[in-house]
Amino acid sequence: TRTYEAAVNTKLFDDVFVVTDSDLIFDEIVSNGGKAIRSIKEHESGSDRIAEAVQNLEVDIVVNVQGDEPFIDKDSLSKVIEVFRNDASKTIDLASLMREIQDENEINNPNNVKVVVDQNGMALYFSRSVIPYPREKNVGVRYFQHIGIYAFRKQALIDFYHLPMKTLEASEKLEQLRYLEFGKRIKMVETTHISIGIDTPEDLERARKLL
Repeated sequence: TRTYEAAVNTKLFDDVFVVTDSDLIFDEIVSNGGKAIRSIKEHESGSDRIAEAVQNLEVDIVVNVQGDEPFIDKDSLSKVIEVFRNDASKTIDLASLMREIQDENEINNPNNVKVVVDQNGMALYFSRSVIPYPREKNVGVRYFQHIGIYAFRKQALIDFYHLPMKTLEASEKLEQLRYLEFGKRIKMVETTHISIGIDTPEDLERARKLL
């Protein structure tokens, strides 16, 4: 509920929905005056779940805010939305966030997904491994952690929904690789925002302290 309210309060969106396969979450949102969409099928990824939810909605751009990350950074969301406002030729399919990491433990941690981009900020690859590999140390390479907030063109989501999982996605267990494997263009936006997901009781306690 807090994540839903935070998304509404940004005033960045024409509409906000909670997409869930949980009766408990669905009822909680609706009983508090919010909007929710019940997933019909079981889904392997967030993109699949969102694609099913929006396939019959009249929308151009869809932004995915993770329900377990209640500390929404309005500036970062504004940046990913702005990508599409500046994309008059409609060549960008997705926009997402990345932040620079310098700590060696963070760089080597496979739970931190790294991304490499080209000179225009377009994603070249995502990996749980260290990319690029530092064979030469002193060349000024910057390492970026992928922050899992996405903005999609609706068609990119629908395409994803009907495309098969290929080997890179299956190996790394990263759904964003399906987009790259099928030629979708992902614009990465740099942020200093540190994403805080609540997946454990310790995470919840940390979030309560922040609140």
